[in-house]
Amino acid sequence: MLDKALKGSHTYWGWIIFLLALMGLGFVFYLYQFYEGLKVTGMSRDVSWGFYIGQLTYFVGVAASGVMVVLPCYIHDYKAFGRITILGEFLAVASIVICGLFIMVDLGNIPRFINLFLYPNPTSILFWDAIVLNTYLLLNIVIGWNVLSAERKGIHYPKWITPLIYLSIPWAFSIHTVTAFLYAGLPGRHYWLSAIMAARFLASAFASGPAILILLCLIVRKVTKFDPGKEQIRTLAGIVAYAMILNVFFFLLEIFTAFYSQIPGHMHPFIYLFMGLEGHGKLVPLMWTAAVFAVISLILLIVPQTRRNLISLGFACISVFIATWIDKGFGLVVGGFIPNPFERVFEYWPTTPEMLISVGIWATGFLVLTVLYKIAVSIKEEVEITS
Repeated sequence: MLDKALKGSHTYWGWIIFLLALMGLGFVFYLYQFYEGLKVTGMSRDVSWGFYIGQLTYFVGVAASGVMVVLPCYIHDYKAFGRITILGEFLAVASIVICGLFIMVDLGNIPRFINLFLYPNPTSILFWDAIVLNTYLLLNIVIGWNVLSAERKGIHYPKWITPLIYLSIPWAFSIHTVTAFLYAGLPGRHYWLSAIMAARFLASAFASGPAILILLCLIVRKVTKFDPGKEQIRTLAGIVAYAMILNVFFFLLEIFTAFYSQIPGHMHPFIYLFMGLEGHGKLVPLMWTAAVFAVISLILLIVPQTRRNLISLGFACISVFIATWIDKGFGLVVGGFIPNPFERVFEYWPTTPEMLISVGIWATGFLVLTVLYKIAVSIKEEVEITS
């Protein structure tokens, strides 16, 4: 099936070349970081996790959201989702590739990443995070590839795939739960010390992941002959609507708990993020932007007419992406480090090398996604022609 990725239009190959160029740019700056060390980033003693870990957190959620199409299709036999399940699984594969690369660059160099497996530490949440992520990656590749291959041949997928499908469902929940524990297990960081951190992560994941999948389906619908289906897209829109409502509700619960209790340690991160603290407020415009887009997304998703209209739904999904990416991919990480244990504010902002390395990683993920989608869509089109 790999031969499908080697055939395409000039636009397809132009997109591939563009992504390769971005990957090359990111790799050059990674070599610079490798040589100079993490001092080229905006991280410091006081903010030891930054943009890299924020992106890891966000894309773990996107990967976990693949269960939102796997569960209805394979467990509840919702046949309509059969058209887009493979798209959700391949989105999960690309997202985990992005996560792995962000872990690598955050650790500084490749040998440190390998040490996670050469010298495993069962008491380390990062070790378990690496285990569940790599296992989920393998599950999605094996399941997606074999199901797609069986569809191409016009037969049912092998029986031995069924247990893997069942395993992938709780595993999807586990990868983001373990990632949440990376934060919630740190008692010195009041912003993260929350019993509902894992629930917040999952709600955000089940909003952002399907929202991205809807946008990808709309793109596939426009640039190929394969139509993922309006019913499927609208069903996903309902999932995004409920998940986004929960995501915002959980965030408001955190705000109520922090300010009603009047515990300074819990209030200060929120104050810094939304109003500024001790004259520092780099993230204030970003966080209010996220809040505005969250409200816009809720309005567009809750109103049936705008949720069912594909154009306004597209705007809603873009709003969900912006709101969740800013909150979870940036504000959550930085907010947890401010103020530091000495009640002082040391701000963080990503440097140019950090951003360009991140662009290279995103490009790598998009390249993997493009190739996998090219294979999947080509086979879907082939099956529809022969059926």
